[in-house]
Amino acid sequence: MSEVSPSFPPQRSFLEHQRQDNWWIGPLATFFGLMAFIVYATWAAFQNEHYLWGPYISPMYSPLIDVDWWPMSPAFLILWAPGGFRFTCYYYRKAYYRAFVLTPPACAVGGKPRNYRGERGLLIFQNLHRYFLYLALVFVVILTYDAIIAFKFDDGIHVNVGSLVLTLNAAFIAFFTFGCNSFRHLVGGSVDCFSCVSFGKARHKAWRFSSLFNAHHMMWAWISLFWVGFTDLYVRLVSMGVITDIRIF
Repeated sequence: MSEVSPSFPPQRSFLEHQRQDNWWIGPLATFFGLMAFIVYATWAAFQNEHYLWGPYISPMYSPLIDVDWWPMSPAFLILWAPGGFRFTCYYYRKAYYRAFVLTPPACAVGGKPRNYRGERGLLIFQNLHRYFLYLALVFVVILTYDAIIAFKFDDGIHVNVGSLVLTLNAAFIAFFTFGCNSFRHLVGGSVDCFSCVSFGKARHKAWRFSSLFNAHHMMWAWISLFWVGFTDLYVRLVSMGVITDIRIF
């Protein structure tokens, strides 16, 4: 008597599951977290004001661009690059596939019926992630420069709260970028034998460096995302006079 092998993974109807935990908290929190940032970033991009104060510049408006020829906010000339890097990021794909389109919403939970073709159909644009990486690396340099300048005031070099806010922003963005799977693959993930290739020792060190951040890629993805929004908000509130930028020394 022949046996019929069960399908793998098992096919479940929409939201069908046998889990005993509160599996829905994760995708729900992800949905509200991403929506909060999207709404704020869209609002901030349309403002086209209060993004500069002293040596500070909001990361949503950096680098400064001459916009005499551009009818909209300069933020729209900037945000598409880091936004594209995040949107095509391997972690964020998992996040919004689960939270927004429920395909599936969680492990061992039935998702929406679909004829999945991987990333060969409409989602083929996700393969642009490796190219967005090069733009993201440029922004790491730009934001690092902004962080350095944030310590230079008219009356000399000082450390203010805002200086630290911009420095942490540059650091978190760098940690997220260096932990990217595409970056890890680029510096050494594609090598089967480090001792068999040119600069093998250096590439192995770079690969191990990237792996340190890759191990916590999800954490850096969320921290860097919200710190970008917080940094813009901080610069905006200081520029508007709502809060005072405190000098530490």
